[in-house]
Amino acid sequence: MTTLLVTVPGGREGDAALELEWALGDARVRRAKWRGVLIVKTRLEKDEALERIKEFDTTAIFKVLPLEKLVMSKKEVIMEEAFEMAKERIKETESFAVRCKRRGNWISSGKEIEIELGAKIKETLNANVDLTNPDWYVWIEVLGKQTGISVIRPEEIIKKRVEF
Repeated sequence: MTTLLVTVPGGREGDAALELEWALGDARVRRAKWRGVLIVKTRLEKDEALERIKEFDTTAIFKVLPLEKLVMSKKEVIMEEAFEMAKERIKETESFAVRCKRRGNWISSGKEIEIELGAKIKETLNANVDLTNPDWYVWIEVLGKQTGISVIRPEEIIKKRVEF
């Protein structure tokens, strides 16, 4: 089961949901509490789901991001889980960037997590910080009481143009 976070223009969630269902075939799309945010679950493997969306002609999708793990929105839990995932993938001398998008008030600061987690990965794994063109992203999406975490390559993030 693959979980995707999809951002869309506010008010176009219905259009985007239809596009995602058409592109993926087998998909459950639900609106998040926040305007312009959809959560998609599909039985397709992550790579196939991303490829289908990338190739599909869409008009209402900004960004598609795979979420590899969902955890409770507590800073300590997020930090521990994200570090463990980073440890499995990021090799010495590879570059990375930590991105944390906070929705809701379950954690006090996304920037704080980016800085602290980035420092821990840099020191422990001897990896390089590269905020503009990293080999890996440690991506954290705080969605109220749940947080999605991914350690992904930049090409696994789909960015599309929205037609108005």
